[in-house]
Amino acid sequence: MSDASQRQATLPASGGFGGPDGPTLDDLLRCVHCGLCLNHCPTYLELGVETESPRGRLYLMRAVSQGRIPITENVVRHLDLCLQCRNCEAVCPSGVRYGQIMEGARAEILRDGHRAPASWRAGRRILRRFFSHPQRLRPLLAALRLYQRSGVQGLLRRSGFLRLLPGPWQNLERLAPRVSARPFTAQGIVGSPQNGPPSFRVALLSGCIMPYFYAHVHEATIRLLVRQGCEVLVPSAQVCCGALHLHSGDRDEARRLARRNIDAFLAEDSDVIVVNAAGCGAALKEYGELLKDDPLYADQARRFSALVRDVTEFLADLPLSDGLAPLHQVVTYQDPCHLAHAQGVKAQPRALLQAIPGLELREMAQPDQCCGSAGVYNLVHPQMAQRLLRRKMKDVASTGAQVIATANPGCQLQLEAGLRRYGLPGRVVHVVELLDEAYRKGDQAV
Repeated sequence: MSDASQRQATLPASGGFGGPDGPTLDDLLRCVHCGLCLNHCPTYLELGVETESPRGRLYLMRAVSQGRIPITENVVRHLDLCLQCRNCEAVCPSGVRYGQIMEGARAEILRDGHRAPASWRAGRRILRRFFSHPQRLRPLLAALRLYQRSGVQGLLRRSGFLRLLPGPWQNLERLAPRVSARPFTAQGIVGSPQNGPPSFRVALLSGCIMPYFYAHVHEATIRLLVRQGCEVLVPSAQVCCGALHLHSGDRDEARRLARRNIDAFLAEDSDVIVVNAAGCGAALKEYGELLKDDPLYADQARRFSALVRDVTEFLADLPLSDGLAPLHQVVTYQDPCHLAHAQGVKAQPRALLQAIPGLELREMAQPDQCCGSAGVYNLVHPQMAQRLLRRKMKDVASTGAQVIATANPGCQLQLEAGLRRYGLPGRVVHVVELLDEAYRKGDQAV
């Protein structure tokens, strides 16, 4: 028997995705190979190779599912280079559920350990050890904060010593944002309107990275929600949303985290669950799909997901209170992939920005093209991430804007690194920061 025949014989009778999370053949066959996705796929635009397009990857997964090809190192490499930005999903006329298909395929590959690359298995261990238990990140982030604020970082960067480090360590050092001076650790009720009863009881997802790198975004979010008449609470029993686990194929751990979050948030009896991180929000909105076969949690998961709103989505539905002062700034908006494509939220952040007097919003040519962050993609695929970032920063520079607004911490991190790398002036902010800035300026003028 030839090597190819031996490999073929090892496949399950039902094909290469025989497990509970594998993509179904019906889902895969929804792709009619029309090609409308091609010009919206970042990796295809960079490489021009069919197997690095959504259509090509779906064809590979279909061939695996039908048992026509085995799951080889080459197949995994093509699937691994996908950013899971879901831009293709947003423009697909056939309604192919590409995000869920890709997550399911990765889950089945990872579950069968001998077919998963070592990097996937190592990623699962790291995510489970640290992101599933964010308190374990504190010593590492405390060390990073000391490195940044003691002057050592500046000294090493000026000396050129960092260029002697291995490439992955150089990339990690360049990407690391500044650790917040005061991490966001608040729990319970963190804000209530002073005049009258609250109009909404809002539960806020604090997340695992936001409290350490973007604590000020949480603080701005709370101030805005309270100003709009909301009582804001942070459930103490909440955990990581599981988005990074899902994207990496670890659906079992994502389900475990989802159940804990459902218990934590539904116990608070809130009117809405607000999220200011696009990737987290997309994961929370899909808990109903993730747990649809769980007899104990299926109904609760659907109820939970129905409560989830991105902070820009929620605020845009409310009449903004008076008091916005003019901000005479030129701003461009970067659509986070999992806000624009997975959640379909594009107009609301722009409406909030345009509500600020004096602010000029200048659109990029491709504001919804991925910046290359994509969870941990910029760490595991630094070369492709840098190519996408270079394209993005050229688009930013063409607008003449010196403020980049977005709505996801991964995008903020990547765009901040882009400003540093290409020596561009300006700053990167969350949409809520600009709104909060305008309101606080108005308060000072009274």
